[in-house]
Parts: sequence; structure tokens; C-alpha cells
Amino acid sequence: MVFKRMLAALGVGGPSVDTVLDHPVARPGGFVEGQVHIRGGDREAQIDRVLVSLITRVKSAGDQQLVTFPAAERLRVAAGEDLAVPLRLPVPWETPITTVYGRPLTGMVMGVRTELEVTGGRDRGDLDPVGIEPLPAQQRILDALSELGFRFKSADVEPGVIHGLPQQLPVFQEIEFWPAPQYAGRVNEVELTFVADPRGVEVVLELDKRRGHDAYSRFAIAHDDAGRPDWTRVVDGWIREATDRHVAVYGAPGPEYGYPGHRRGPGIGTAVAAGAAGVVGGMVAGELIEEAFFDEGDEDFFG
Repeated sequence: MVFKRMLAALGVGGPSVDTVLDHPVARPGGFVEGQVHIRGGDREAQIDRVLVSLITRVKSAGDQQLVTFPAAERLRVAAGEDLAVPLRLPVPWETPITTVYGRPLTGMVMGVRTELEVTGGRDRGDLDPVGIEPLPAQQRILDALSELGFRFKSADVEPGVIHGLPQQLPVFQEIEFWPAPQYAGRVNEVELTFVADPRGVEVVLELDKRRGHDAYSRFAIAHDDAGRPDWTRVVDGWIREATDRHVAVYGAPGPEYGYPGHRRGPGIGTAVAAGAAGVVGGMVAGELIEEAFFDEGDEDFFG
């Protein structure tokens, strides 16, 4: 009897949990929905709470809970009994993007973790992968960068907050791009951060410069403005304004900077602008977007 109580305290022989999601993707401001399946162990157990968390991996800090939600409380499960609890986990507006055009963004990890708080023990479920797709306004900015010829370099989640922005989460995402050909002599790379809320999206652009003096630009987009047809021109204007302002203060760097495999001559943005001027953002052919964001063999970011 004493040995059984010791096992129970360690969670041995107690109930187990498995979460099944209705859809593998969600958007900021939306919900992750599904069911939490609980199976009784070899004895009756009292479950104090069923906790479901949205987890991401933060640079140099390990896993970070973005939100934790109680799916159920005070459940009694008999030995061998199967229970199903509905799940509707809210996704914070500031949640990092992990999926672009249906493909995982290399470097990002996002998942749902379910945990049972059981009297006398605890069961921590596995991390169930979930993809976070961009909001329409975020997608327009990504499309514009691709059309201009910027190529995806890396993405991660950083701890901390951005000065001057009313963040709700203690982390923020950085999506890094190699410069487009027309900027390769002036910009080493561009870092993009989105901070969304119910009204719109704050866009923060950091232009990494050769001499250690980074240029920053910040812009706000209302969700209702996502459908405007000229986002490529707008984003190009943002970047040119930031680089021109920086050059006026610090001078221009040399021309030797560009992304690996950089092709001289007209880039993706030039070709698209010449052949599809005036096309609504987001309508660029999918293979061009994939070329900008994914290298051959980039299939999965979990591991």
C-alpha cells in the first residue's frame, strides 16, 4: 500500500492525456480548437485542472508559454475511463508567425501543451505542433518584401519588449531577410517585427548597416487596409526613406554586401513589377514567394 501511494505521488498508474486539434493552423487573434482526451489509469483519480498552453521557443531562453488556459476543472475519472473535453484556446494577437503559404517557417517552433493537475500526481502531455499563419495585413508586407527581391534569412523569437510599443507578451519575433539587389550595397540585412492588436499591426523594420549604426522605421497598418493594391510601392518607400535618412547621417557602405547566391541584375521584385504592375498584394505567383522564403529541402522546423 505504501509503495502504491509512492507511485501515485510520482504519477505512475494515473490518468494520461492526449490533445487532438481540429485544425493544425490558426491566426493571431483567433483560436486553436480541438479536444483533450483523458484516459483513466489503474485507479480512480481526481483531476484538479486541465491546463492547455500555447508554447514557443525563445532564443537563448528555451520554451516560453504565451498563454495558458484552463480547459476544465474538478474532474473525476474512473480507472480505465475515457473522457473528452472540448478545447478552445485563444491565440494572442502578438503570437509569432510560423507558417507562410502553408509551409513552416524555418527556425520557428509553436505548439499546444496539455497538462493534468491531478491530486497525488501530474501528467504533462506532449507538445502538439500548430502553425500560426499571418494576418492579411502581415501577409501583404511579406508579399511586398518578396516582390521587391528580399530573401528570407532566418526567424526567431527574442525575449523582451520593443521600446515604445504597448506589448502584451514578454517576447517578440524577428524575421530576417537578405537585402534585395537594389539595396545590397546599402543594407546588410533587414529585420522585420510585427506587433498586432485588434485594431491593426505595428510594423518595425530594422536595417542592419555596415558601420554599426542601425536604421529603424515603424509604421502602423489598420486591418481594414490590408486589401489596398499598392503595398509593394509603400514598403519600398519605407525602406528607401530609412536608408536615405541613414546615409545622410552616416554615409553609404560599400557594395560588397548581399545574400548568399545573390544574382546580379534584375531581381524578383524588378521582374514582378515589370510584368505585373498594379497587381493587388498577395496575388504574386506562389512559386516566386516560395523562392523568396524557402530553399530547396526546407521541409520542417520541428526537432
